[in-house]
Amino acid sequence: MTAQPTKDAPRGLAAHWPLAAFTVAAVLVPILLSGNRYLAFVAGMTLLHILWATGMNLLYGYTGLMPLMFAGLAGISAYFVVNLTSMGWSFWLALPVGTLAASIAGTILGLPSLRLKGFYFTLCSLVIQTVITLGFVYFASITNGDTGISQIPPPSIPGGGELTGLGYEIVIAVMAVIGIAVLMLIVRSSFGRRLAAIREDDGLAETLGINVTYQKLAAFFIGSLYAGVGGALYAPYIGFISPRSFDVLISMNIWLMVAFGGRGTIWGPVFGAMLLAPIPFLLQDYYTVKDILYGVLIIAVTILMPGGLASGFKRKAPKAEIAKDAPSRQLDQRSAA
Repeated sequence: MTAQPTKDAPRGLAAHWPLAAFTVAAVLVPILLSGNRYLAFVAGMTLLHILWATGMNLLYGYTGLMPLMFAGLAGISAYFVVNLTSMGWSFWLALPVGTLAASIAGTILGLPSLRLKGFYFTLCSLVIQTVITLGFVYFASITNGDTGISQIPPPSIPGGGELTGLGYEIVIAVMAVIGIAVLMLIVRSSFGRRLAAIREDDGLAETLGINVTYQKLAAFFIGSLYAGVGGALYAPYIGFISPRSFDVLISMNIWLMVAFGGRGTIWGPVFGAMLLAPIPFLLQDYYTVKDILYGVLIIAVTILMPGGLASGFKRKAPKAEIAKDAPSRQLDQRSAA
């Protein structure tokens, strides 16, 4: 059971303080970790995955589509940016071009969603992701094949210098905050309500007069923007990309962060990314432990909280309220007696 996007949405300051708190944390954490470049890098990668998970959440959580070609779209943007900058383009000009290319590709590759639903669309998107990865391998003149492209230069800063280290992580943090803010606006808009209706029953939504085709393609275009921005930022940040950087395992990891945190909620996938994204980096010398930990977390959440961490907290909250009110109700009953 996923959250309704508007009915129970908090209003006023209550709706904005989580975003304000996240903004402060997203900027402060890289600053506090700047003395340890490795931990600061892990924080930067976590913020990048938060951006990706937020985009995946729009499609999977709010529209009901599970796009397993999400990493492939990020790869399209990354290769666009790397090739354009190697031709002399500014990174800041190549970024929107690469992002737009990923969005157009995502919209076109999302066309099967108009005919396929649920498991069948997921299977189709898995095939699309495989084709994209093979395309990255076989179009070696653009991607350098399976060898990948290394020594990708960092973006230049207008006025001189290069964007590296803490400055780069602040930029990623800002993009993650913007991504979450945009999703919040979408969820509270009429567009978000139409997506929720399509998620619940697209046939019924169409009967109610909603243009399902347009809404789904619009969702794919916007969701692919998240993948594109993340891919464009990923390439110079890592300094190396290859087809394996954007294969189906990356798509599965992003999906897992959304499902683990709680799809169809604003902050569930954010917490999912915060908890799961650092694990491969912090446990890189203990691959077996990492895999076991991933498995235990997935099983625990699936059994105890099928809707993810967010749904588990939501179920506990009403129980806490009931327990809190129980003594007063008992007193009322005794008074009445």
